[in-house]
Amino acid sequence: MNARELLIHLFDTAVARAMPAGTFDGRRLPDPPAGRTLVLGAGKAAGSMARAFEQAWKAPLSGMVVTRYGHGAPCERIEVVEAAHPVPDDAGRAATARMLAAAETLGPDDLVVCLVSGGGSALLAAPAGPLTLEDEQAVTRALLRSGAPIGAINVVRKHISAVKGGRLALAAAPARVVTYIISDIPGDDPAQVASGPTFADASSRDDALAILDRYRIDAPAVREWLENPESETPKSLPAAQHFVIATARGALEAAADEARNHGYHPVILGDAIEGEARDVARNHAAIAKAIRAGDGIAAAPCVLLSGGETSVTVRGGGRGGRNAEYLLALALDLGGAAGISGLAADTDGLDGSEDNAGAIIGPDTLTAAAKCGVDATSALAANDAYGFFAGIDALLVTGPTLTNVNDFRAILIDPI
Repeated sequence: MNARELLIHLFDTAVARAMPAGTFDGRRLPDPPAGRTLVLGAGKAAGSMARAFEQAWKAPLSGMVVTRYGHGAPCERIEVVEAAHPVPDDAGRAATARMLAAAETLGPDDLVVCLVSGGGSALLAAPAGPLTLEDEQAVTRALLRSGAPIGAINVVRKHISAVKGGRLALAAAPARVVTYIISDIPGDDPAQVASGPTFADASSRDDALAILDRYRIDAPAVREWLENPESETPKSLPAAQHFVIATARGALEAAADEARNHGYHPVILGDAIEGEARDVARNHAAIAKAIRAGDGIAAAPCVLLSGGETSVTVRGGGRGGRNAEYLLALALDLGGAAGISGLAADTDGLDGSEDNAGAIIGPDTLTAAAKCGVDATSALAANDAYGFFAGIDALLVTGPTLTNVNDFRAILIDPI
């Protein structure tokens, strides 16, 4: 394989490790209840999780999950609804209202199986109190453009929702609750994935207000609701089971094993890396250049692997997800260094709101851009990484993968 082919192969290997098929086995399946089994869920992987669960569950069941448009999977007993992400829409609101109504019909002999993955925070749209869907949409847009890390965004989401932050579990009480999780959250805190609809919340409404202040979010209706004690999330819930069935760490380890098979020494820099995409890129470029100079943490041939979720403070009017922005900054910081290639992509197959998973760079990226009349520095200043990579035919387009353990980054360093 050449560098581009190997990078794509490593990404495919990581995604395959994060798929839910085959993960629902006897060790993880609960005993069937005396009453009903109701499956509820949300996230970019919710459709494939629903399909895998119903294939493993031999007893009667019914239910519904909501996933992003284009991320559905065929199921026989579980309804799969598609809605908008990352900004919620009315389809998500209507589906969430139906889930809450179904949960409220359950009794002590019933079982709720909750299937959640990254993306569920936007797809579970249920504005709390007097808030409207428009209020939820506006504050979501503002937070996504602010550069706030996902943990901070989810604190606000929990406190303005009638379903997140443990409120789905409250609606289902006294039914037994078992939650299965594909984690896209740095650190894999289960209470953060999809904003923890079945987990008690350790954050407070004061924390949410402080986040609005810190990132200068103008949302008067949201602020008024957060000042109301009724916006506080539940701090304790009845005991329940949960299983984290796929993580970024597992995906990176699978890619590392495959890199060894191809003669590369893998170095996992971390599976929970956060921060501005261009700042992370600058750090990774420095590590790669040190290895190239012979005084780094490994020797060529090697591959630097990392995961997590970077952020982008949007200042320009261009297009581009966080992985494309990371790669554009990485290319500029590497400056065409010989023998270094890289890939960054979202494991769900869509980099933010764009149609690409990410992009790929090589030693010739900046030269190729110059020949096409595309200026890398200007593109980065305009947050137009998508336009830059589209201009040199270097976008990675996979379509929805039906899983989501967040960012995957790989930097190959070959001997020269």
